[in-house]
Amino acid sequence: MQIKQPIFLVGAERSGTTLLRLMLDHHPNIAFLYEFEFAVDQIDANGNYPNIQQYHEYLAYHRIFLGANLEIDPNLNYAELVNSFLQQKQSRDNKPLIGATVHHQFQHLLKIWPEAKFIHLIRDGRDVARSTIQMGWAGNMYMGVERWIEAELIWKQMAKQLAPEQQISVHYEDLIRDADGVLQRICDFTGVEFDNAMYSYADKTTYSVPDPKILERWRKLPQKDLQLVECRIAEMLTERDYPLSGHPILPDSANLKFRMKMDNRVRNILFRIKRYSFRLWLADLISRRFGFSKWQQQVRLKMNEKDKAYLR
Repeated sequence: MQIKQPIFLVGAERSGTTLLRLMLDHHPNIAFLYEFEFAVDQIDANGNYPNIQQYHEYLAYHRIFLGANLEIDPNLNYAELVNSFLQQKQSRDNKPLIGATVHHQFQHLLKIWPEAKFIHLIRDGRDVARSTIQMGWAGNMYMGVERWIEAELIWKQMAKQLAPEQQISVHYEDLIRDADGVLQRICDFTGVEFDNAMYSYADKTTYSVPDPKILERWRKLPQKDLQLVECRIAEMLTERDYPLSGHPILPDSANLKFRMKMDNRVRNILFRIKRYSFRLWLADLISRRFGFSKWQQQVRLKMNEKDKAYLR
């Protein structure tokens, strides 16, 4: 049965989506699946679904999918299959509402679930960039804000297609400073009663209760780092009610962009070698470059184990 109105939490990675997802998932009436990108990241730019057999093969070594303990029904087409993943989570948790977090290409969700509801979570892009670097996903602040820019531009266009009752935007900083107030807004939006059980995640996970002390860590960054990120997103920050640092805005030149991309590439390679080992990094590079799919699957599974150990 097609789920008519799932709830999707969208926004850039490192924007606080895990915290909010845990809160929602601990509500007695809401089941929330984490990192649901695998439902949309194989859809192409024109909205075409992937070949179903190739999609099955893709999921066979996808770390997040494997960790979610979901089953693949080979008799379903693409839209039916990704819908079944939500059904499995909902049935397993035995809750009336189902949702999922999606960070990338979430505009494609509307093709499968046109009546879905969306919670857009936004965090200061400078804090997102800083956190992205800590995760090893970027090597400098200039490139670290790339994912934030992508998510915000997608949402800006997507929000125009949604009815008012299908969307709500929430600032991460407001969630931390006034969790009761923000969660009440979200509960009203989703049609459930506020329940203090949403805070019980702190007793079962490594995430603690909201603490305003964790906010605006970007203020402690060196001036150079702040200038590198603000030269890209100063206007976007002010549009979203975030104050600028006050440092002179650097011109976002082609030369700066090239230098930051090269620096990012080198730092990313060094990070991946450190995490996976030179041998595994090289195997991943060669298997992808030359299309050795079977070898790539084996390599990805080994890298998944390294990721699990790192993220544990």
